[in-house]
Amino acid sequence: MNLSNRQLISRAALAAPVCLSLLAAACSEAGGRDSASAGASYGVITTVQPGAVATTEEDSADVPTTSEGTGTGTSSSTGAAEETGAPGEEPQGEPSDSGPKFDLGDSPEPADTEGQADKPCVKIDLLFVVDNSSSMKQEQVNLVASFPTFVSEMQDQLADAESLHIGVVSTDDYEYNEPGCTDTLGALVTQTGGEGSSDAVCGPYASGKRFMTQDDDLPARFTCAAQVGIDGSGDEMPIDAALAALGPDLAGPGGCNEQFMREDALLVLVIITDEEEDGSAGDPPQWFSAITALKGGIETNIVVLSLIGPKNPACKDAAEIGERLTEFTEMFTYGSVGQICAANYQMFFHDAITGIAEACGGFTPPG
Repeated sequence: MNLSNRQLISRAALAAPVCLSLLAAACSEAGGRDSASAGASYGVITTVQPGAVATTEEDSADVPTTSEGTGTGTSSSTGAAEETGAPGEEPQGEPSDSGPKFDLGDSPEPADTEGQADKPCVKIDLLFVVDNSSSMKQEQVNLVASFPTFVSEMQDQLADAESLHIGVVSTDDYEYNEPGCTDTLGALVTQTGGEGSSDAVCGPYASGKRFMTQDDDLPARFTCAAQVGIDGSGDEMPIDAALAALGPDLAGPGGCNEQFMREDALLVLVIITDEEEDGSAGDPPQWFSAITALKGGIETNIVVLSLIGPKNPACKDAAEIGERLTEFTEMFTYGSVGQICAANYQMFFHDAITGIAEACGGFTPPG
């Protein structure tokens, strides 16, 4: 990482109540893991939020469940059941042509507390942090295959949200990005290159900026941007990449991420990696504080979805256990952990919709 990128991360982290030291960032072991076994299904682990819809008896029959007490939710393992998509839906559903119509359905209304929104959030910013190291080819394929159903379910269940911003970043200084944002940690991806990538220019996007919106052909655009390839560094830095992507330095006029993150939008942070987070500076409590500070200190205005190697995974030979990322994710009220080695991620994203809907329904306006 060059000096300017370290300064970039440092300035973003300084917005937090704690200071993330960038002088001694730990690095994970270089190189990647063999993802040949990633095609096997190992189920999903999710953090169940208050009021979340429980799985059906048919879905949960003969499946052992365990609970862990870290974070404000409870984590439940569904074991080795194969996931084939959201119940009642085709695995690769396309978004409705009628445009985004987000509907909270029968979700309970939030408590009437001071400063709480009178209606659900109307804006959602989704940031996908995608590991682009050598072991991530199949995982990127799984991600783009699961994305259309994820977006269509959001459109079905969150009718009040009128505006989506969707961006993708890699876990290193992405060398194939558009000129001007090449080799810049946290810069939104607009073009890809290298082995395993879509090897394409993904824009221009409808926004005229470097992020996608509801006005784009999202399955096509996301498939292009999210397949960042596998030529990246083995020293993955997903948290530093997220802090840089959401921080003020890239958000200014003419910046690589100009206008992406909005103060009055719900933030959904999605992390996809098969390695432990050893590359970013700091530790889980500091990461939590830094990310929360970027949203005005209101952690319930943030949803974190982490597809990682969870604790005691059945896929231990294909993914490193992400204990630090699990700890970070479970600090959030709306934090969910899923297995990176699952055959597909549709059920994980299907279950995550409940937490997103609750966070949106209880969104607290800034200020």
